[in-house]
Amino acid sequence: MRNIAGKAGVGQNVSTPDQIISGSPSDQPTTAVAGSGGDGTGGAGKPVRSESTAGILFGIGAYGLWGLLPLYFFILMPAGAIEIVANRVVWSLIFCALLITITRSWRIFGAALKDRSVFGPLALAAVLIAINWLTYTFGVTTGHAVETSLGYFINPLVSVLLGVFVLKEKLRPLQWTAVGIGFVAVGVLTFSYGQLPWIALILAFSFGLYGFVKKRVGPKVDALTSLSVETMVLAPFAAITMVVLGVAGAETLTTMGAGHFWLLVASGVITAVPLLFFGASARRLPMTTIGLLQYFAPILQFVVALLVFHETMTAARWIGFCVVWLALVLLTIDMLRTTRKNSALKKQARLSAVEA
Repeated sequence: MRNIAGKAGVGQNVSTPDQIISGSPSDQPTTAVAGSGGDGTGGAGKPVRSESTAGILFGIGAYGLWGLLPLYFFILMPAGAIEIVANRVVWSLIFCALLITITRSWRIFGAALKDRSVFGPLALAAVLIAINWLTYTFGVTTGHAVETSLGYFINPLVSVLLGVFVLKEKLRPLQWTAVGIGFVAVGVLTFSYGQLPWIALILAFSFGLYGFVKKRVGPKVDALTSLSVETMVLAPFAAITMVVLGVAGAETLTTMGAGHFWLLVASGVITAVPLLFFGASARRLPMTTIGLLQYFAPILQFVVALLVFHETMTAARWIGFCVVWLALVLLTIDMLRTTRKNSALKKQARLSAVEA
């Protein structure tokens, strides 16, 4: 969850790209089951606490899988970023088609294709997520996993900037402070790397823009349909890429043994399952909890880069990362403070309504 000021200047919580992936209104996080009473149970008698526990487990599962993706890409080597992403798109589409068949959702999928207000944004989202996937996979497979984790640490700051420059939203002082600290961090890391951390910046901005586009279409489409349309848009290019790599003798799908073949095929499942887990989590948890869980992924990526890939972290890079983390701490404090304030205002409004 990114905490961005509302258009009227009053702080409100808005969905992250990950939340937006969950799509339909039913996927939006809630704090309790509709109709819940004072005994802490939902209208159907299901305890809210058990729902929250399930939501946290689903959320940890989603962000945990995303955080461990570098390990998956590592075992796919010597497959390169282009081949991995091409396979990821093709097998994801096939897996989505299977899920659509099982859930009998072809009518919903067809309606999304016919609706220009849905298909257009999803086609643009497909391009953005392809850029994100390629950059991320390239970074992991070329020894820049630390920098890829930086991209997702920076992403909340990018979401704030999009709110300012695209949506013309006003930021609270603590948010401005976090953004300013973020710029300092980029400067420190630029000095450390000897150039702008391009991989991190491309990841942060491509995913930030992806989330912005998905936010526009999110209420109209569910997670499965959204992913299906996006992969369908990319599938022709991915299939052509796979053929070209095969003709050039550069593909590994069929030349590295059965184990490697099935690992690449599994990319469809590995892409879709975290999204489904996230949708299940978002339906059960408040956005504040989702916002805190989101840091699981880049933290895991960072740990994997250091402990498994043994990537180098100089003193200057540690300083840069610590500055980024400071900015994120400020954003989180602002998020929790605003959520608490909004909750108190809503409670007061309900009491006033009852008294009236």
